[in-house]
Amino acid sequence: MKVIAIANQKGGVGKTSTAVNLAAALAARGKEILLIDVDSQANATSALGIAVAGEHSLYQVLIGNKRLDEVMFATGRRHLSIVPAHMDLSGVEVELTHDGAHTVCMQHALVGLREANQFDYVIMDTPPSLGVLMTASLCACDEVLTPMQCEFLSLEGLSKILYVIGQIRDSGVNPSIVHEGIIMTMYNNTNLANMVIEQVQENLPQQLYETVIPRSVRVAEAPSFGKTVLEHDPDGAAAWAYKNAAKEFLRRHR
Repeated sequence: MKVIAIANQKGGVGKTSTAVNLAAALAARGKEILLIDVDSQANATSALGIAVAGEHSLYQVLIGNKRLDEVMFATGRRHLSIVPAHMDLSGVEVELTHDGAHTVCMQHALVGLREANQFDYVIMDTPPSLGVLMTASLCACDEVLTPMQCEFLSLEGLSKILYVIGQIRDSGVNPSIVHEGIIMTMYNNTNLANMVIEQVQENLPQQLYETVIPRSVRVAEAPSFGKTVLEHDPDGAAAWAYKNAAKEFLRRHR
């Protein structure tokens, strides 16, 4: 089992869309996938049409009241399960900050899951900020996958997440953490977008995915139906891009 954090502290880069649709595309290829929603906005949860009360969310796990398997839900899609989020996660940052073990709370939560080895991949949708929840996720994961919008400000966000990963590795909390890859999102065929991709290719060629996710209104509207874009617009360009990203992901993880 590998734990993948989908992380970028810059908001609006397609992070949740990538977490949800990559998870769904991997599940469609027969991999057992668990999606963990680590964002108090609970967008990954609602994007899959899941509605839960606070007592059945990740919050209860992080404060030590429940185990992950006790708040795990089937999504109605083969091979895809979810640990949902709830707005009460917004308060957990304050509670965990006063706990000296807040950096390893997610590590502890994942211990039983790793021992059971029930899933091929666990995908964590992290919040768009470098707070306690993001840090706990990075301290617990094996790899980080960064969605990056095709604009120059996103290069600053990428450098920051790489810096934080280096800090966590050097601190010894998670010495084996790896920045696995970068997926370019919201792509339009413009000079600016192509220049950004070229710059990432020049500096981080091994980490840049060949697959590029196009800008698509279908991706934006799919969550309002509680569907992935693969379900909402299965023959659309974005759906095919996420299918190709899943194939590339598996190829990189052989």
